[in-house]
Amino acid sequence: MASNSTKSFLADAGYGEQELDANSALMELDKGLRSGKLGEQCEAVVRFPRLFQKYPFPILINSAFLKLADVFRVGMLGSLASIIPERKNAHHSIRQSLDSHDNVEVEAAVFAAANFSAQSKDFAVGICNKISEMIQGLATPVDLKLKLIPILQHMHHDAILASSARQLLQQLVTSYPSTKMVIVSLHTFTLLAASSLVDTPKQIQLLLQYLKNDPRKAVKRLAIQDLKLLANKTPHTWSRENIQALCECALQTPYDSLKLGMLSVLSTLSGTIAIKHYFSIASGNVGSSPRSSDLVRLAQECCYHNNRGIAAHGVRVLTNITVSCQEKDLLALEQDAVFGLESLLVLCSQDDGPGAQATLKIALNCMVKLAKGRPHLSQSVVETLLTQLHSAQDAARILMCHCLAAIAMQLPVLGDGMLGDLMELYKVIGRSATDKQQELLVSLATVIFVASQKALSAEVKAVIKQQLESVSNGWTVYRIARQASRMGNHDMARELYQSLLTQVASEHFYFWLNSLKEFSHAEQCLTGLQEENYSSALSCIAESLKFYHKGIASLTAASTPLNPLSFQCEFVKLRIDLLQAFSQLICTCNSLKTSPPPAIATTIAMTLGNDLQRCGRISNQMKQSMEEFRSLASRYGDLYQASFDADSATLRNVELQQQSCLLISHAIEALILDPESASFQESGSAGAAHADSEYERRMMSVYNRVLEEVDSLDRKCTPVSYMHTACLCDAIISLLKVPLSFQRYFFQKLQSTSIKLALSPSPRNPAEPIAVQNNQQLALKVEGVVQHGSKPGLFRKIQSVCLNVSSTLQSKSGQDYKIPIDNMTNEMEQRVEPHNDYFSTQFLLNFAILGTHNITVESSVKDANGIVWKTGPRTTIFVKSLEDPYSQQIRLQQQQAQQPLQQQQQRNAYSRF
Repeated sequence: MASNSTKSFLADAGYGEQELDANSALMELDKGLRSGKLGEQCEAVVRFPRLFQKYPFPILINSAFLKLADVFRVGMLGSLASIIPERKNAHHSIRQSLDSHDNVEVEAAVFAAANFSAQSKDFAVGICNKISEMIQGLATPVDLKLKLIPILQHMHHDAILASSARQLLQQLVTSYPSTKMVIVSLHTFTLLAASSLVDTPKQIQLLLQYLKNDPRKAVKRLAIQDLKLLANKTPHTWSRENIQALCECALQTPYDSLKLGMLSVLSTLSGTIAIKHYFSIASGNVGSSPRSSDLVRLAQECCYHNNRGIAAHGVRVLTNITVSCQEKDLLALEQDAVFGLESLLVLCSQDDGPGAQATLKIALNCMVKLAKGRPHLSQSVVETLLTQLHSAQDAARILMCHCLAAIAMQLPVLGDGMLGDLMELYKVIGRSATDKQQELLVSLATVIFVASQKALSAEVKAVIKQQLESVSNGWTVYRIARQASRMGNHDMARELYQSLLTQVASEHFYFWLNSLKEFSHAEQCLTGLQEENYSSALSCIAESLKFYHKGIASLTAASTPLNPLSFQCEFVKLRIDLLQAFSQLICTCNSLKTSPPPAIATTIAMTLGNDLQRCGRISNQMKQSMEEFRSLASRYGDLYQASFDADSATLRNVELQQQSCLLISHAIEALILDPESASFQESGSAGAAHADSEYERRMMSVYNRVLEEVDSLDRKCTPVSYMHTACLCDAIISLLKVPLSFQRYFFQKLQSTSIKLALSPSPRNPAEPIAVQNNQQLALKVEGVVQHGSKPGLFRKIQSVCLNVSSTLQSKSGQDYKIPIDNMTNEMEQRVEPHNDYFSTQFLLNFAILGTHNITVESSVKDANGIVWKTGPRTTIFVKSLEDPYSQQIRLQQQQAQQPLQQQQQRNAYSRF
């Protein structure tokens, strides 16, 4: 019977077939917690996370925590600090528990005090003296003191509190020289300085003092660890003397482990503003030359160290100095950096161990940075990589391919030179179907796509397909096809997608691959565009649209409720509409030849006072085209705002499409409609941003060329000439000749963010309205939870949530005459900041008009940079406004009083008759 009851409450709690509301599920789980059997209690405990995921609202979570606290009874109050940070009775309970004679209760109180101090300023101010007395008290055991000291790191809420905590820690470091006490006090010291940003330079000096003078290795390691923390968080507070002292310690220490830690701190600092402080010339003092400084000498000594980690940090320091310092006579440093990178590359590429791979990543990042900062060294860096690719291990080859791709993206001129070596290597790799070999096939194919820049030759495609047919699996082929779509090699991508259609078991995957094949085919059709051949351009666009329509049908079939593919569908729809707008504009330009203006066009233009009417109907068609392109630009802007989880490259791609629409719209206005008032700023910031990809680089080149051509044309003869229409058609062809790049977000979502809203009051049945009297206001409470994927905040984080509430009258049930206009609609907006991914607010809504009202609640988010994103969701409920009983009673009384009068009037009328 017991087992049956257990299955019953677990099923009723929402984990079986039966579904209950939140309260009923919580009650059933509570039965399991109170069971006399330990197994049933454990099973109930592990079911709570699933309950929180299904009903993520504070009322239920607080109740569940209290029930769990009855089971565990230790430390639960500390876990609630983020929810109830200012609860005074909780503060009082913690203070009392610190004086308890029960060791378990005291440990729980210490844990709770640390958590509440981090959340509440009032609690931190009130508990600081208590903690100080306990730490300094002779009766307090040393073990308890070691647990109390870390609480002082949270005393950073104001300068006075931080200063008092720092004085206490200074006394502890001096009074208690034992290793454990020094380590705990120093680390707490560092965390307090990093959080309060007060006396950070003094803390750096203190840590350097212990690093130099304290003979204990444990203390030295702790000092290095804390120096690394401060180097990451506050590099601007490091003075030249601090860096010099650290260099001297690293030069003098005989221990490789300590030298590795010190070099790690120096390599972190070398990539920040601190390196400029180190080599700067102070007023009245002669600054040190990069060639003669201790930092450079230390890096040069470590570049060829037998410890790979020390060598990697030495090379990194040299690279950062070479890139950061703008002196002309750094040839020796440049050579040292290149030679150090080459030796480290040879050493690490032959080893498959995790340590070697981590070191190799550091070396390759330095190569990319060196090639970007010192372009004249890039050729030697690329040659070194290509030479070492042939003899390296597969794991190292993958990383080296990523490095080559990054360099080729920054410096496209190097692409042609490396293509031959890459093809030779592609022919000989992939003899087995191991995971590393498959990954290498993808990485090397990506480098080939980047290096080729334009369409792949037949020989290159044949080599890639032959290699894929021999050893690759379906997933590898898909990844390579995806990279081809991102790089604009659509002919290669179409063939690969075609080969995968028969290798998937799900029809959704089939439709997805088929849609990608059709999109690639559609973009391939645009490669046949030719300058000044406008009839051929119309044919190419029409052929492309045919395949795009096939693809959007397959893409719609591939979507599911869990994966609606909303971004993909909208992006493709916009591409279709953009191609149609291009086609229509070319036809409009051709109409100047096929349908010239009538003979009376000049008279009409003089009568209307509009010289543009001399051109006939093309003027109205051009105006419609301009409005169409502006509408497309607005829709691209909406897609941008709805893509909160997209990576920066995808967002930049959407922005480029929007700028293309604005460019053509501006060209129409500047050439034909209104040249005097047209402004080049309307085409967006096309030339302001730095191009990070070949696609962006080519699009920017087209923008600049089109703007120059528009600027060079004048209107001396006629309002619209063939030169103007030819300029517009050439601009369209130039834009379409750049192969479209399908960026990562089209295929893969690395960040996932969604908002779940709950409205109260809410009806049991969504179709039923909520009853409200018309003389009362409805208090609508909106609660929400921000839900994340596996990588929350990867690209951007939510700063605040904007809630917009509006209501509309659906149907009117009575005649209301004396209703103010302000009471007929509701339109409100509030911004709330999520607390632990939860937010809540209330709206007061007025429904004076009798009838059924539709309430819509829509959410959007604001990120840390102040950008608003239209993420949704959009929730709707219905409210039925009813007449209040008092008004209804008065109305009925008035009707009853009017009935005898009406009857008397009828009798009088009959008697007169």
